[in-house]
Amino acid sequence: MRDPRYDILFEPIKLGPVTAKNRFYQVPHCSGMGWIRPKSLAVMRAVKAEGGWGVVCTEFCSIHPSVDSTSLQVRLWDDHDVRVQADATAAIHEHGALAGVELWHGGSRGSNFDSRMPPMGRETGRASTRAGVFHPGQSRGLDKADIRNIRQWHGDAARRAVEAGFDIVYVYATHGNLLTEFLNPATNQRSDEYGGSVANRVRLVRELIEETLDAVAGKAAVVTRFAVDTSDEETYEAFTLINDLPDFWDLTPNDYNVEMGSSRFVGEAAFDDNLKRAKAMTSKPIVAVGRFTTPDAMARVIRAGAQDMIGAARPSIADPFLPKKIEEGRLDDIRECIGCNICYAHDALGKPIRCTQNPTMGEEWRRGWHPERITRRETVSRALVVGAGPAGMEAARVLGERGFDVMLAEASRELGGRVSTECRLPGLAEWARVRDWRVGQIDKLPNVEVYRDSAMTADDVLATDADHVLVATGSRWTTDGAGGSRAEPVAMADGARVVGVEEMLAGREVPGGHALVYDDDHYYMACVLALALRQRGNLVTLATSAYRPAAWCTHTAEFLASNAALAEADVEIVTHHRLDAVTPDDASLTCLYTGMSHNVDVDWVMPVTNRKAVGGLHDALAAHPGDGTAPPFSLYRIGDCDAPGTIAAAVYSGYRVAMDVGAPAHNVIYERVP
Repeated sequence: MRDPRYDILFEPIKLGPVTAKNRFYQVPHCSGMGWIRPKSLAVMRAVKAEGGWGVVCTEFCSIHPSVDSTSLQVRLWDDHDVRVQADATAAIHEHGALAGVELWHGGSRGSNFDSRMPPMGRETGRASTRAGVFHPGQSRGLDKADIRNIRQWHGDAARRAVEAGFDIVYVYATHGNLLTEFLNPATNQRSDEYGGSVANRVRLVRELIEETLDAVAGKAAVVTRFAVDTSDEETYEAFTLINDLPDFWDLTPNDYNVEMGSSRFVGEAAFDDNLKRAKAMTSKPIVAVGRFTTPDAMARVIRAGAQDMIGAARPSIADPFLPKKIEEGRLDDIRECIGCNICYAHDALGKPIRCTQNPTMGEEWRRGWHPERITRRETVSRALVVGAGPAGMEAARVLGERGFDVMLAEASRELGGRVSTECRLPGLAEWARVRDWRVGQIDKLPNVEVYRDSAMTADDVLATDADHVLVATGSRWTTDGAGGSRAEPVAMADGARVVGVEEMLAGREVPGGHALVYDDDHYYMACVLALALRQRGNLVTLATSAYRPAAWCTHTAEFLASNAALAEADVEIVTHHRLDAVTPDDASLTCLYTGMSHNVDVDWVMPVTNRKAVGGLHDALAAHPGDGTAPPFSLYRIGDCDAPGTIAAAVYSGYRVAMDVGAPAHNVIYERVP
């Protein structure tokens, strides 16, 4: 039963001409599915509605071919798009949720790689795609006829949205898109009625709100996504000029890197001050995000009057059934978002979003997976999972849900594998949720037995008489310095001091003095370790073969914050250099552009390069009994033991293989018709 403390979250709310059944609002978020994968997209959104979200929105929706972002967005260009979107709205409505569409004109942010029309911005300027990715083209400046066309296209798209069955239609005025370019005095240098004063710069936003209200004709609510920020007084001045125009507001902070900040840098419900001030300026309801994962925080901000609805993107990805679990009093079943932004990364890569916590995300249609339902087997057999890291725990959980008798053997006392060691590093505490949720779910399964302090040999495995064996023994960071920029190990002179990443992860003492952290991995680990060493008092130089540290974090929207943290911690940074040699007194770095080498005086080196799968047990089992016959059980390797990767990849591997165990044939083919 629902805790009465959370009743406020389930109160209906009127949004102009429509009413949401509760306060749970899945804000527009990208999916990496866009117009190119409409069936996947429709089923993914429908699962959110089934999970209890009162409002489920699309990602950004192009209003016309003159603004296009390849496959990342949906479209409402013509009647074909109306029919496609109608399938999604029907699926959302089936579960009693309202459907929202975020109409979009990207201005100079519309790359138009697909339509090949020239991007149009507030004035001639450099076109762009996303942060950290540069574009050789430029947008052309809008003239008065272009502005009239955009207003017409927006109105036409709004009318199509109503025809497609949408209940909520957006005017999108933030996140660096066209309307943001008009609002921002730094980017709007126009001298006509659309430039200069705040009233002039907000003019196009006002016009689009008014014209969208006319276009939907009371059949849908009109919401404006807008940025207000206590660090920029002018955002509130602009807000007061249109504060009561739309039916309600979707408010964000002014800095997308804060709004979308990873848990390393931004906590839950971090935008209260921005929202409280705006709330006092309007009579209309407000929805806002805050990476809300706990019902206490959700209820608190609504009671405090900061906002009227709980906006969520990432928490709805991690757990599409979050509202239903709160309503049913199953709080310990909530898969809390860990803020790793692996979802955002895959959208940025043009692929369906993934999730570290929820391996079914993006697989709802193409594999038929559901985040809450797993079909049980009619016959029972025994499965052994060796290794209780993220892959092993997920596999044991899924096998248990499927009805197998499961033994989960872990060599150490602590479950969690790499999650348990990494979550102790600076900024990664929330990653423990990957372990904690799975431990809690496994504890509820009477057919899953956990054996701690149970290192397994091949003979031990054979003695269990298991029908299926899944080896999830993980991987270990190497210390030889070989990695992406060099195939061969780094030259190590006698007496050179090299400290492995595994020593830091194990919590062992490391030397003092000046450390060189060498990043040839390009994700978060080298940055986090450098910060951890600074906290211990070491002088630190971080060298990387990439153009900047944590280069892959461009995809997870933590690239800028990661580099800022290094600068604030006074970590010396050396980019586009390869580590070639280590002596007792220094390290030799070679510039990848010029081939010139120079030495850096350091006391010791920590290479953050490759991880090697710990596959000895699997190989021994595959060879046993050594006479060429197969082992007396089906054998799988999963997670980092199969191929070292992200934690999300390990969890997915555990889920996928556990779903395949005992199936008639291993089938890697998934639905591909859009």
